[in-house]
Amino acid sequence: MTEGLTGKGTRRIDRVLAEDFLAGLGEAPLADVRGLRGEAEQEEVDLSYLRRLIQGRLDVLRAELNRRDGTGGTLVENLAGILADEPRSPARGLGRHSALEPSRVDSHRRYVEALVADVDLSDVSARTPDDLAHAMRVLSEEEQKLSAKRRDVQKVMDACSAEITRRYRDGEADVSSLLAEGPAS
Repeated sequence: MTEGLTGKGTRRIDRVLAEDFLAGLGEAPLADVRGLRGEAEQEEVDLSYLRRLIQGRLDVLRAELNRRDGTGGTLVENLAGILADEPRSPARGLGRHSALEPSRVDSHRRYVEALVADVDLSDVSARTPDDLAHAMRVLSEEEQKLSAKRRDVQKVMDACSAEITRRYRDGEADVSSLLAEGPAS
């Protein structure tokens, strides 16, 4: 990596969101720019996965509260709908697609479980409404923080992609070299 492009911190999120992560981007070798974009892409995938874990738990809590107020059936009856990948609201995504898988899946699950460790969600019907409301607040606040970080990471990805595009457009990079490098580029 070119000096100034590595960022500070040991966690990938800290490196990707460090002020100096993109320093010298215009002068960096193309392989380094691609590496930075790849690092940001992996972080975006992980943040998306964490958000989905949290949103799934929020959906279960919401279904339990609906069951209690009479507007929903039992959790078992509604489980397929709760776990469905249907949009929660109109799509506002950026239309990104990634073939990457989340890294650190187990640590992500443990992290989300620790957020509401004081409320055992394995039997939501045994929890008080206050317990459920507390868990929903904690999870909602974390989901908002993750969403903000994800947007920031996407800006980093966009900056790297724009630099790569500029180089091809301006003739600084050659498409034939990309093809020769193979699909991992």
